[in-house]
Amino acid sequence: MFIVGLDLGQRHDHSAIVVVEKPPRHRLSTMPQSLVVRMAQRIPLGMAYPEVVEVVRHVTGMANAAGRAAGQENCRLVVDATGLGRPVVELLRRGRLDCLITAVTITSGDRQHSRKGEGEAMNVPKQDLIAGVQMALERRELRIAKQMRESGTLKRELLDVRMSRRESGYVRVGADGYGQHDDLVIALALAVWRAGRF
Repeated sequence: MFIVGLDLGQRHDHSAIVVVEKPPRHRLSTMPQSLVVRMAQRIPLGMAYPEVVEVVRHVTGMANAAGRAAGQENCRLVVDATGLGRPVVELLRRGRLDCLITAVTITSGDRQHSRKGEGEAMNVPKQDLIAGVQMALERRELRIAKQMRESGTLKRELLDVRMSRRESGYVRVGADGYGQHDDLVIALALAVWRAGRF
């Protein structure tokens, strides 16, 4: 199965797409489930959201074709619905993509919960998303395909993301002050989070 993570940017942040493959696992296997990052792409700054939807349509179409060739079910799309993300989620839903869409509002809270009356919609703390990627990397359950065009950029962003606790007790998660962006990391974190939900 392929899971597509989409982090929506604004004027100064890129939108980013990451495709993660969750290969089928034999039911008797005792090996940990592996995830493989197959694609990572930043969308150019200033691209209008209807154009972003078309890029996502193309990516999910390729993921579904690859999945069908391997006898897998349709892809899953998980979208950052924080801030301006909600209207884009509606554009994606109206775009009739051939995949199940989960809208995630990234919060600074300390627990996940579903949003009633919004279908596949969740509030998820950013620290949970980043911790999921860190755990998958530490357990060697997440691999990044070397032949990807943006593999170096993704690895650099992974090194730049930090969690720090403020005096107020608030946990700050991001690349601020360490690197330029964390867009690909957020898209990856969304996909890894979704892969763990089924």
